[in-house]
Amino acid sequence: EVQLVESGGGLVQPGGSLRLSCTASGVTFSDHFFGWVRQGPGKELEWISSIDRSGGIIRYADAVNGRFTISRDNAKNTLYLQLNEMKVEDTAMYYCGLDIYCTRIYCNIPTTPNDKSIFGQGTQVTVSS
Repeated sequence: EVQLVESGGGLVQPGGSLRLSCTASGVTFSDHFFGWVRQGPGKELEWISSIDRSGGIIRYADAVNGRFTISRDNAKNTLYLQLNEMKVEDTAMYYCGLDIYCTRIYCNIPTTPNDKSIFGQGTQVTVSS
């Protein structure tokens, strides 16, 4: 059974930083793409970033490109998201996801984060002064 557990969320001031982690179990971590999505209050699920099996191919949404950094440690079965230069509009529940990605012409992101074979329970990030 796949289990993804996110952590590292919290309250941060605008301009601040956080590091999110996602630990996976029940899967061979190095065999899979991973990604991060978020859902702000009253908003649709939004793809943020994805990383391939080795970490050699990485993509970001325009809204976070240059501020957020995705990475992975296959030895620790852990995915990371470094959030820098945070903005109020980054406030959201952040989820890691198994085998999710977007390209310029295609996304395979579900419309909700409810499928626990794909997403973890999420970690709340709040950016406020």
